[in-house]
Amino acid sequence: MNRLKAPLRRSRSDRMIAGVVAGLAKYFGMDVTLARVLYVVVSIVSAAFPGLLVYILLWAIVPEES
Repeated sequence: MNRLKAPLRRSRSDRMIAGVVAGLAKYFGMDVTLARVLYVVVSIVSAAFPGLLVYILLWAIVPEES
């Protein structure tokens, strides 16, 4: 069965700052709180993943839900 996934959008209803991580959680079918915790942990632990820069870029690139 070929199911199309909804496009990635920033959340308007479940946001802390800009809704980026909430949008990613919805896109990947994850719990929003778990996605936020994972994002912060990966950002802190990994020098190869500049979390703040990625967040700002996604904020600018990913459109908001209508």
